[in-house]
Amino acid sequence: MFSIDKIIRISAGSKLQSGSSRKTRIITSTAFFLALCAFGAAGVAPMAPDAANLPVKSITEELSLPALQEQIAALSRNEQQFLSEETIRSGDTLAALLSRLGVHDNDAAAFIKSDRTARSLLQLRPGRLVQARTSADGSLLWLSATASDGRDAPVRNLVIERDGAGFKATETAAALERRVEMRTGEIRSSLFAATDAVQLPDQVAMQLVDMFSTDIDFASDLRRGDRFNVVYETLWQRGEYVRTGRILAAEFVNAGKTYQAVWFDDPESKQGGGYYGFDGKSLKKAFLKSPVEFSRISSGFAMRQHPISGQWKQHKGVDYAAPTGTPIRATSDGVVEFAGRQGGYGNLIVIKHAGKFSTAYGHLSRFASGMRRGMKVSQGEVIGYVGSTGWSTGPHLHYEFRVANEPRNPLTIDMPTAQPLAAADLQRFKLVAAEMSHRFALMNPNLSGTKIAAK
Repeated sequence: MFSIDKIIRISAGSKLQSGSSRKTRIITSTAFFLALCAFGAAGVAPMAPDAANLPVKSITEELSLPALQEQIAALSRNEQQFLSEETIRSGDTLAALLSRLGVHDNDAAAFIKSDRTARSLLQLRPGRLVQARTSADGSLLWLSATASDGRDAPVRNLVIERDGAGFKATETAAALERRVEMRTGEIRSSLFAATDAVQLPDQVAMQLVDMFSTDIDFASDLRRGDRFNVVYETLWQRGEYVRTGRILAAEFVNAGKTYQAVWFDDPESKQGGGYYGFDGKSLKKAFLKSPVEFSRISSGFAMRQHPISGQWKQHKGVDYAAPTGTPIRATSDGVVEFAGRQGGYGNLIVIKHAGKFSTAYGHLSRFASGMRRGMKVSQGEVIGYVGSTGWSTGPHLHYEFRVANEPRNPLTIDMPTAQPLAAADLQRFKLVAAEMSHRFALMNPNLSGTKIAAK
């Protein structure tokens, strides 16, 4: 090993090559010096203490545990409560429902039967969820259920709770979550078989019939292979299904023609809510195509041999065969001109509509409640029920469509439509229609080439 003195002498006495500058000599000496300093410093650095030689300090503390008997006594002093929930079943009684909920409280049952608000629990439909909180002996402390009277009726929360020595019942508006659902199906045997196959609720299926009943007779016009797409809303509360809402859009392919409808109810529109085609024209027509749902035509508007007299004569109406008691709907808004018995018609209703139009409904088994001359009726309203009164050989409806009191064939006559959307509303409507058209494409990505029915 060289000493520092020797290294310096060698460095100073060495011959430098020609051209070496004084700056090079200074840098070289400095580098040597720094390297030696680093080596020296590394040699004298202090070592870290060994962890095994460090002193260890331990701390102990004794914790007092509560006595088990004291815990049991504390729990027994607190009243135990039980929460249960049950779904209302078809044919349920109040006693059966309360029993499944674990409620064994005669006072609570008596209150529910006597209180006007609480009594609405007895009118809940099957499938509705009911929750109850009870004490250990089955006394009712609190009960909650959701009630609704129909598709467009408000949904209410019913709460029954113990109030001192008695009970009190309150109703509040429910805060609902709106969900949009889509279904697509194909007709193989009947409409309701197809809707059941894709789990489309019956309430939505009936809306579908109402929407297109002015263009499609669902009793006679359906064909195997017809298709439908439906976009509709459902209403939920706290994760519980409450009821179906409105159809937002629907598409029905019947005999190769496509009928479409979109619900439009813009707050800025002056025309109110309604169903429109994708071109903005209203689907509502002045007259329904059929006054009886899901029936068959047993005799058309043509020459025929009368089933009783045997004479050949013009049949001036359309006969719809249906079971006795089947509801009959007014095909348009109007005023009852006649409601009573008239010769071969038997029980007859005649309705006067706007302009020169009128309709007649014969052979009724009975009239709807309150049906009398001068009464106003709305399109689709039930006015009577199928029967076999008058000159009839079996239960059916004889339906006549008259223009200036002259019978016309209701199956072939052109029906007027309502006013289309105004220009200002049409732009907002197109945004809604575009979204629904996209949903239809998602349900049937490979379906194309269908002919859109003219509106």
